[in-house]
Amino acid sequence: MRVAGAGFVALFLACCACNRGVHPQVVGHRAPDFTVSDSERTISLHDYRGKVVVLNFWASWCAPCIEELPSLLEMQKDMGDHVTVLAVATDQDVDQYRKFLRDHPMNVITVNDQEQKSSSKYGTTGWPETYIIDRKGVVRRKFVGPVEWTNPEIVAYLEKLRTET
Repeated sequence: MRVAGAGFVALFLACCACNRGVHPQVVGHRAPDFTVSDSERTISLHDYRGKVVVLNFWASWCAPCIEELPSLLEMQKDMGDHVTVLAVATDQDVDQYRKFLRDHPMNVITVNDQEQKSSSKYGTTGWPETYIIDRKGVVRRKFVGPVEWTNPEIVAYLEKLRTET
């Protein structure tokens, strides 16, 4: 009985962990749509259907987010219109977010989702967290933590998604 109980606990923990990591439930499924507005702009994910989207959830106070930002900006610059980076900040302090943008100009589309409604649709619990969405609106990959976006393998993967029919 004790072995069966331990086996059940192990199975339960393994099943709970299935929704974490790089292959959450949203990977392989249509990206949850959202519309986010702040004082500067409104963005809706569905407006980018037909494009490869790099959906990045970040915060201005998040050191790993800031660490990955230069490579994300560089990748956007290099890939131009072939990929659209949507950088959704989750700052609760709007003034801190605005100050960050003033101090660090960005060449990507960014909006602040103060209530974190968009990131909660993806089950995001830590930052940075990034989703690669193909032209059909399907989540293809999830990255947790900072990523080197100019890595040739990642650039090739994004290019492959861009040319898929």
